[in-house]
Amino acid sequence: METLEYILETKARGNGGVLTTRPDATAVEAVDEMCRAHVGALLVTRGAEVVGIVTERDIMTRLVLERRDPAKTRVRHIMTPQVVSVRTDVEPEQAMSIMTARRCRHLPVVGDDGRVVGMLSIGDLVRWASQHHEMEIRELSEYVCGKYPG
Repeated sequence: METLEYILETKARGNGGVLTTRPDATAVEAVDEMCRAHVGALLVTRGAEVVGIVTERDIMTRLVLERRDPAKTRVRHIMTPQVVSVRTDVEPEQAMSIMTARRCRHLPVVGDDGRVVGMLSIGDLVRWASQHHEMEIRELSEYVCGKYPG
């Protein structure tokens, strides 16, 4: 069974690492970074410590709806401080279940040492599931039609 480590390795070919921002950065700075990188979330770090996550949803509900000034509002005031994360050896289906139960769209993945090694979005996991199911369907079709090499 594939793990999140496999998905991160595949994703890493097109994405250069985990994107972060500081708690004292402005909302505008965070949005600029998210738009530049075409991502929907940034980990909020203080040094090597993860102190939160700021997402598109956080920006909409805690900045836009509250009519705060994005140039003056600090990330620490709009971020989600409780970060749900999983280890690299977790299976994708389990990660999807966690995201569904916690109603989150982004999931940091940590290595054995507890350090964040990547970030997965629900889109990454849906893409994996789609490719995984396509492969299963192809293998079953080949088996039924007598083309299976076994």
